[in-house]
Amino acid sequence: MSVVFDPSALRARYPEFSAASDAALTACFDEAGLYLSNSVSNLTRRALYLNMLTAHIAALGGLSATARDSGTVGRVAAAGEGSVNATLEFLAPGTPAWFMQTQYGASFWQATRSLRSFFYVSP
Repeated sequence: MSVVFDPSALRARYPEFSAASDAALTACFDEAGLYLSNSVSNLTRRALYLNMLTAHIAALGGLSATARDSGTVGRVAAAGEGSVNATLEFLAPGTPAWFMQTQYGASFWQATRSLRSFFYVSP
């Protein structure tokens, strides 16, 4: 079984994406599937995680009604004032820092912490 994307459910949870097209959100959802393994067998939980990731990817892509599209990519590592300058740090997708760029990614990272840990039992 797999989760079928429901744009209405995503918009109900995250109304800031109400102006984004179904096609754009579906593309973000498809990309979200790259970051979440199939190890989540509970479909309700998997749908929640995928919607968090979809919102994260959509926010990074400027699809949020509150987005300020500056055209920059990454975290501001340094900034100046006179003659205005900024240094941006590239954050590779899938890394903890990449998820922390939005509230949705940070929520996903925290909610899925149990998926990134394991217990080793020696033979």
